Amino acid sequence: MENAVVDAARQWLGTPYVHQASVKGSGADCLGLIRGVWRDLHGDEPEAPPAYTADWAECNSAEVLQDAAMRHLVPVARDDDWQAGQVLLFRMRQGAIAKHLGILSQTGPEARFLHAYTYHGVIESPLTPPWQSRIVARFCFP
Repeated sequence: MENAVVDAARQWLGTPYVHQASVKGSGADCLGLIRGVWRDLHGDEPEAPPAYTADWAECNSAEVLQDAAMRHLVPVARDDDWQAGQVLLFRMRQGAIAKHLGILSQTGPEARFLHAYTYHGVIESPLTPPWQSRIVARFCFP
């Protein structure tokens, strides 16, 4: 099954990890991947992200990524079906704010997701139980 979001995100595979970047083939972080896919699908981004440090989530209790996702993406109800192309928001440790994003690329027992990951760049990873347990919300592109 073809999916425009997954197809656009896969074009970013191999892009090096670069903090706060969003340039296909040159550099992206997890937010940069989502921003790039947005531009590929919709054109201009709805808002410019503020400058942020690599440890921004450690210094603040505001749910910055979740709030931005709620402003610009369509929330998926917890009991709705998992579909390729959904944006996944992760909380990397209990009690911390959500600070990682990915795009569901394959559902079912062999579920996978695309994301930009420190030291690895944009990759497609198995959505293993440890990753699944960190998902706090799902969204769709409008």
